[in-house]
Amino acid sequence: MSTRAQQYDARVTARTELTPHLVRLVLEAPDFVSTGIADEWVGLVVPGQFQSRYYTVRSIDDARIEVDVVVHDVGLVTEWAKDDPVGQRVTLTEPKGSFLPPPDAGWLLLVGDLTALPAMARIGREHAARLPVRIHAEVPADSRITDYFADGVEVAWLPGDGPSRLAEAVRAIDFPDGPGYFWMAGESAQMRAIRKHLMRERGLPSTHYDVMGYWRSVAQRQPRAVDPGPIWRAGKAAGKSDEEIWADYDAAQQGAQGAQQ
Repeated sequence: MSTRAQQYDARVTARTELTPHLVRLVLEAPDFVSTGIADEWVGLVVPGQFQSRYYTVRSIDDARIEVDVVVHDVGLVTEWAKDDPVGQRVTLTEPKGSFLPPPDAGWLLLVGDLTALPAMARIGREHAARLPVRIHAEVPADSRITDYFADGVEVAWLPGDGPSRLAEAVRAIDFPDGPGYFWMAGESAQMRAIRKHLMRERGLPSTHYDVMGYWRSVAQRQPRAVDPGPIWRAGKAAGKSDEEIWADYDAAQQGAQGAQQ
């Protein structure tokens, strides 16, 4: 017997163009129940569409939800968000999250491109009071919002006007001393390279990092169709190594992205 995932009705109450590449939508969703996880995302179904696209919940305050949408030339949500959607009804799928620092983490290191910016901002805002937070953001020059992050968060801007080079950037980062938590999101191929680097060269325990592919360059989408949790648990139960489990996740993510095209 299958159980349908929870869905929530929402109404767009405001739209703000933050940069040429980033649009903020404010949604009113009285029944929405947050996971409470800093990296939290929902599927967004806009009018006239039946498929969802996945976006980070930038902030939530009671029934008020902020979602920052990266806009492209084409896309189910981005084309809709370029116009004026205020007053329109949308559907949100049940939220999920994947940010879980271990108890011994003494620092947070966040790396990502423009699509990861909302998650990194929320993580920084919710955790900077108790842990030092450093962010490396690969963002186009015209989308570097100086007041986007909470006070106390250290931000290093990386060139973001060409192909992603996050994998190369991570290899050059001096990690803080002691145990911490590394979080990264961006283009899928870059993420696969970074997982191998963290496991083989940095030797980080799997509990001390989370690396996710938000999108694929050839698709120019931002899918999060695959929840890594079940794949991780099934892999551990089967006795697989961390690298084998992430290979299973990448394969599932690519399959889901192919189905969306």
